[in-house]
Amino acid sequence: MTIDSREFRDALGCFATGVTVITANPEGQQPFGMTVNSFASVSLDPPLVLWSLQNNSEMFDVWERASTFGVNILRADQQDLSNLYARKGDHLLEADHFVAGVTGVPVLPDSLVSMECEVEARYPGGDHTIIVGRVTAMENRDNGEPLLFCAGGYRELART
Repeated sequence: MTIDSREFRDALGCFATGVTVITANPEGQQPFGMTVNSFASVSLDPPLVLWSLQNNSEMFDVWERASTFGVNILRADQQDLSNLYARKGDHLLEADHFVAGVTGVPVLPDSLVSMECEVEARYPGGDHTIIVGRVTAMENRDNGEPLLFCAGGYRELART
């Protein structure tokens, strides 16, 4: 059986996800960020998370040099940040969007949560590379609702 890639992508789009901006500043590189919704938890002990990077991303080589990164879980009112850092060629962090975290990783101080991570492993995953990080510092701000993405658009939580 052959799976049509467009149909597969549409099917995966039915799975609602949170939206993150993954940030880094490897040596010799200005702080940058990318919007990512391929983020997941891996382990509580040790604290591990993962995200995946498309192998043909214009940022692939820079991410290969990064030994640390930040995961910033966006609030529902941060669609503008999501859109900004999702654009090709526009990944340098604006000065008023970030601060240096506890470990020096750039973090977005207004996000719901910021995690600072050390790269634990990289794994091939088809047309992506799976990046696993060990969380070394975290700030849970709990200052709003999460930004969600599903079926090609932003969504909001409905309280029942």
